[in-house]
Amino acid sequence: MRVLIVKTSSMGDVLHTLPALTDARLAIPDIQFDWVVEEGFSQIPGWHSAVDRTIPVAIRRWRKSWFHSDTRKERKAFITSLQQYQYDAVIDAQGLIKSAILVTRKARGVKHGPDWNSAREAVASWFYDIKHSVAKNQHAVERTRQLFAMSLGYEIPTQKGDYGIASRFNATPCEDANQYLVFLHATTRDNKHWPEQHWRELIALTAVSGLKIKLPWGAPHEHERAIRLAEGFQHVEVLPKLSLGEIAQVLAGAKAVVSVDTGLSHLTAALDRPNITLYGPTDPGLIGGYGENQAEVRAPDNNLSLLEAPAVETKLRKFIQ
Repeated sequence: MRVLIVKTSSMGDVLHTLPALTDARLAIPDIQFDWVVEEGFSQIPGWHSAVDRTIPVAIRRWRKSWFHSDTRKERKAFITSLQQYQYDAVIDAQGLIKSAILVTRKARGVKHGPDWNSAREAVASWFYDIKHSVAKNQHAVERTRQLFAMSLGYEIPTQKGDYGIASRFNATPCEDANQYLVFLHATTRDNKHWPEQHWRELIALTAVSGLKIKLPWGAPHEHERAIRLAEGFQHVEVLPKLSLGEIAQVLAGAKAVVSVDTGLSHLTAALDRPNITLYGPTDPGLIGGYGENQAEVRAPDNNLSLLEAPAVETKLRKFIQ
């Protein structure tokens, strides 16, 4: 059985889809998935053993020059790849108009997706052949597990969802595994950032643990922040620029992780590593850390500048003692 998944972004949403693949593989052992995903996250689907083919799409980049000749060529090549197979089912787990129009409706196969009341953008449901009612008042992982189960005709397992990727990275642990912490200090929205002085205070408080601290980064301004956070501390390492797979390997070896609300926090959860996520304006109930040893600290008045380092260190101490 070959199934196409349409779940293009964001990093957290892509990761939240993985447990549904594990469920499907248990119910239908010979199932194979192809997955349409934004090019920036194209490494992730292939980490799961049930994924046969990843089909990168570049909607975010294409819309900047939609009618340019190079963009038209890329779009044509994408459609050719998309239509290579007649699928037994096409599952649109994105629930957005753009994904439904630009991807799902062009795929070959019976198209499944959330119904009018369940889709993130209700109009997207017009493009599905079979529509499913998926309750919104549950975690995103459980919503996706439910959508896949209804689309493919099996019962959702009673146990907590399994991302199915931790063993891949645990099979080749780094030499200093469990001897360091990772602090994920970077995120996209200003109101999700924890002030630098609080990070530095937490770094100072954790020095007595004897654990090193590793600071990953992606963009140049994040690199500059990491350098500022590490200044004057001998137990802090600013990592070099890493690929997503390399960052996953670092996270897999961490004793524990402290993170702001970011895609890499969800990657930490997918790797079954102890993680404390700091939440300001985001409600973690529906899209928070999902997995074993996932903890949260909510900021007073949803303002991360009011969340002090000792409160985080107290929570962290339980993971590293």
